[in-house]
Amino acid sequence: MRRRNWFVLFPTCCFLVLSLLLTTGLAPAPPLATRIDDLLQRWQVDQAFWGIAVYDLDADRMLYSRNAEQSFLPASNQKIFTSATALDVLGSTHRYETTLYYNGDADGSVMRGDLILDGSGDPTFGSSQVRGEDPLRAWAQELADMGVERIEGRLIGDDNAFDDRPYPDGWTVNYITEQKGRHMGNSVGALAYRDNVVPVIVRATRPGAPPNVEVQPKDAVSITNKATTSSRWRGNTLQVNRTFSTNELVLTGSVARSYNGSLAVPVSDPTPFVLRSFVRRLEEAGIETDLTLTDIDDLNERPDRGSPLFVEFSRPLAEIVAVMNKESDNFYAEQIFRSYGWGGSTKGAARRTKSFLREAGINTRQLLIHDGSGLSRKDLITPEAMVKLLAHMNEHKAREAFMASLPSGGERNTTLDYRLHRTNVKAKTGSLEFVRALSGYVRRPNGHRVAFAVFANNYTGPSYQISRTIDDIVRSVASMAS
Repeated sequence: MRRRNWFVLFPTCCFLVLSLLLTTGLAPAPPLATRIDDLLQRWQVDQAFWGIAVYDLDADRMLYSRNAEQSFLPASNQKIFTSATALDVLGSTHRYETTLYYNGDADGSVMRGDLILDGSGDPTFGSSQVRGEDPLRAWAQELADMGVERIEGRLIGDDNAFDDRPYPDGWTVNYITEQKGRHMGNSVGALAYRDNVVPVIVRATRPGAPPNVEVQPKDAVSITNKATTSSRWRGNTLQVNRTFSTNELVLTGSVARSYNGSLAVPVSDPTPFVLRSFVRRLEEAGIETDLTLTDIDDLNERPDRGSPLFVEFSRPLAEIVAVMNKESDNFYAEQIFRSYGWGGSTKGAARRTKSFLREAGINTRQLLIHDGSGLSRKDLITPEAMVKLLAHMNEHKAREAFMASLPSGGERNTTLDYRLHRTNVKAKTGSLEFVRALSGYVRRPNGHRVAFAVFANNYTGPSYQISRTIDDIVRSVASMAS
């Protein structure tokens, strides 16, 4: 009798326990797919066109997929393709070289002949993004220390490692012509210096009068100053616009009467800017100059290089790629893109990228690649291709450098500075008008690593709601067991 009572009571007890769990809010969590679907229905985010792929690298299975084979604007997620291809083609230890050659004769303290400044596309040459001595200033000072007091002849810029198209297809024109805060559309060149931006120093004068404007180096750009000094002590409406494909700047708006600042304005033709900057550094070092500044393309025949005077080596590519991804630096991305491209062109770089992707087993027929940064609105990427690339790089020989280049959740001075704190995630952000994206890696409670890609295009609601939803999707992947 006791045994029969036990089996009768057991199901009843189970039912009571289950009822208690349900009534006290301890019911099993919904599966991951349900949670993601619910997140995509809240607020106004359901209006967006969503593409999502979540792939368990250890279990080798897709955990969630939505429009994963459709093409999306990736914004700066394009930099993941650029960095992966660069690390594969060039290698993590690759260093750029910028060389100053001299072909001429010295007469005491006077150098006569040709100085040839030869670039290989180094984005870090004199860049504000990396610490170190300005190489042009260092070279000028070293010449002065050698006793050089005057240089006569030609200063030639060799930028032939890249083609002569400074901008990719698909960039919005105001990326190039407008200067509002941080520059976006810097011109590209094999001979680059200081991020290809010129400092424009603006100082207030008296109310109603134009502010004083100074450019370093002089003649790097021409300026039409339509701005005024206001009577306000604070508050500026200053704007700097540039005529497309020229170095003609127009300043409008006003500056407060206390204003004393500097704007970094991209130049349209980097080579003359680099040459003028070197002349300025020479003169600052006390060296007189009588130099004709020449782009090597303007010469009828290639000059004899002579002997190298100085060579500047960049940091390893692994460190450069880290700056590009962590800070989402568009200029670095475009320089790196051209560096591995056949012929130093965007088309050659796109073909090289697709070749690498096909070697990784990725279908490239639905991909369009027009630049390295993701500023182009002609770029199209599928979430499926992104997670397959992330899976490939997880096993790649450059895995360590690639992983180290991606921002971690909450990492300071990166694009994830204020996002995904306390989440075991490494990912690249993407942001354009009506576009948000996040792709990378996250670790789940069972220890499995997951590659994910989340794209949102064509939304009309607030961007912050899209970004919060993306972050909540990633948190769900990181926290849910199934």
